[in-house]
Amino acid sequence: MTAEKAAPGDPGRSASAAVLIVTCVSTLIVNANTSAVSILLPAISEDTGTSLDTLQWAVTGYSLVGAAVIVTSGALGDVFGRRLVFLGGLALFIASCVFIALSGGGAGVIAGRAIQGASGATILACGMSLLSVSTSGAGQVRAVTLWGGASAVGAAAGPLVGGVLVDGTGWQGLFWIDAAIALALVPITLKGVAESRDPERSRSIDFAGTLLIAAVLAPALLALSEGSDWGWTSAAVLGCLAVALASAVGFVAVERRVEAPLVDLRLLRNRVLIGATVGILLSAGVINGLMYLVSLYFQNPATLGLSPFQAGLATLPATVGLIAVTPLVPSAVQRLGIGPVIALGFAAATAGCALLVFVRGDWRYGAFVLPLVLLAVGLGLVNGPASSASTSAVSADAVGAASGISNMARYIGAAAFTAAVATVNATVGASHTADGDSTADALAAGLSAACLVLTVASGAGMLLSVLAVRARRRRVGPGAYGAAAASHAHTVPVVPQSS
Repeated sequence: MTAEKAAPGDPGRSASAAVLIVTCVSTLIVNANTSAVSILLPAISEDTGTSLDTLQWAVTGYSLVGAAVIVTSGALGDVFGRRLVFLGGLALFIASCVFIALSGGGAGVIAGRAIQGASGATILACGMSLLSVSTSGAGQVRAVTLWGGASAVGAAAGPLVGGVLVDGTGWQGLFWIDAAIALALVPITLKGVAESRDPERSRSIDFAGTLLIAAVLAPALLALSEGSDWGWTSAAVLGCLAVALASAVGFVAVERRVEAPLVDLRLLRNRVLIGATVGILLSAGVINGLMYLVSLYFQNPATLGLSPFQAGLATLPATVGLIAVTPLVPSAVQRLGIGPVIALGFAAATAGCALLVFVRGDWRYGAFVLPLVLLAVGLGLVNGPASSASTSAVSADAVGAASGISNMARYIGAAAFTAAVATVNATVGASHTADGDSTADALAAGLSAACLVLTVASGAGMLLSVLAVRARRRRVGPGAYGAAAASHAHTVPVVPQSS
């Protein structure tokens, strides 16, 4: 999927109102839903009697499934019809919202969120495809920039709306409203959006690769989440890791043989692509992990004791910082180059995480503002250039495959880091409680240890940015705007620039 280059003065093809409505509104509600979930977890925990440690699977399970299906859903759209698969994603999203809202227990919420992982990935992948094939030139730039803005608005509004609804309607209210909005998009899509396919693409779909990705991630994340309780050398943990390793070997074997692989293994020889992809994984993991931690920390009665709405409002500086830095990214890349901008971004994120390592139980909210802004601005600087580096490092016919690898990396980073920091947070907090520390101090110790993990990850990103220095200096495409704006909530398919 490539952007067409308009001739000088040619505005290109603009998207119809129907296409803009269904793609922008759908990405808005998907991102709002995703960013609100961490704010809702304490209320869900209290209502269902499910521990917060268990409910973290409502976050990691979403990302795990999304990682497995993001590329496959786009391929299904190319082969069977982008509108058809997009409608399937909407139907699945509606069903998952209803299922979650009607769930009386944590297991239902977690299962519903896993289904939403598939629906969200499908809506985003096929929505961007619909937007791209219906536009060209300057019209495409305008449409994708609007799409990225809708992603950012959804990400910013989610915690606030979720917090308001918890107080007014209960945590279920968010899912009922999202289901109603998604349902309203169905007739608009049927009436106003034309079907499109890629007749040149192979009709082969790598379902085996999709299943094997899930088989790698699920047991690995289970071992990471439960290792402290089961014992890191227990049969259960070692068994999970063995299954993950065997699945990884099977995945490589399958990808070498299928006609249209989920991951083109030949691209993994490209150092720039690998460096950029790892940077994307780290940036998505760090911001998702931290937002999960602070959403719970802010609401705990022993620490800040904020209401759900106040907690949503408290995360706003991070989202605002992310949005504010986005327009500055292209000029920074033109002046400094992709590698230095990525390094600068990771440096700011490292500083933000490092400040939180010193958290104490008596900290008030004001002490969190600067770290949150530093982190968001830093990762806003990383995400767009890293996305651009990953696609500019490969030939034109491999841009789609490189973009797919990057998109999958975002989901994997979100899932792995959320599971990791949740485990560190809970383990260290429990240890300090057992040693007789107050609840507030124990919670702060857990947050501090988890932020140390995130500090190390961000620092590693600075070193890896050296690999991206070789990426060509080039204009950051419109897809990178969307990626930077919505990086803490979702993967964003990148529309490559024409040469």
